[in-house]
Amino acid sequence: MPVLLANGGPVIWLILFAAAVAIAIFIERVLHCHRAQINSIEFLNGVRNVLKRDNVVEAISICDATPSPVARLVKTAILNRDHGRERVREAVEEAGLTEVPALEERLNLLATIGQIAPLLGLLGTIIGFIRTFTRLQSDGLYARVTGPGSLAGGIWEALICAATGIAVAIIVHAGYNYLVNRINKIILDMERAAGEIVNIVTENGGGK
Repeated sequence: MPVLLANGGPVIWLILFAAAVAIAIFIERVLHCHRAQINSIEFLNGVRNVLKRDNVVEAISICDATPSPVARLVKTAILNRDHGRERVREAVEEAGLTEVPALEERLNLLATIGQIAPLLGLLGTIIGFIRTFTRLQSDGLYARVTGPGSLAGGIWEALICAATGIAVAIIVHAGYNYLVNRINKIILDMERAAGEIVNIVTENGGGK
């Protein structure tokens, strides 16, 4: 790391800042997905048993105590249980449309960082070679005397920025794909739970 900072030039700081932002987003999204993902089958079975006893207040309390989009969809269905089957389905679908953007929040920023990291690396590479050729031009006939050591700074900068930018892009893309997979599983759980809860509340709530 000291070698990167000492020889990477100014662009390396931009790349490392982008990497730090990506790490923060990834950790926050992983924690959010962890809270959002529950055992939907077990949760729905619990709600079904409570509703069979006509204890609507307890069912809503269970939903409020579960920080998950599935629980919020279930709560929406319970609150609309007396408005007919179609209205329950519509309400659950509307609630689902508001939950998905919350799950996908900041994913676009993570994808953007993955896309611009190699470009920042390329920028650092170009700047490094510009420094090298500028030094070479300024040395002129003395370039042979000063030797390659005087050109090493620009070459170091070019190679470090290129390697760091590519490495950051690889890691960020891997993290992005992991999050997309987690979110898709949660959305699939939401879709399954939505269909199931419509059946549950219309069976127990007299939906028409």
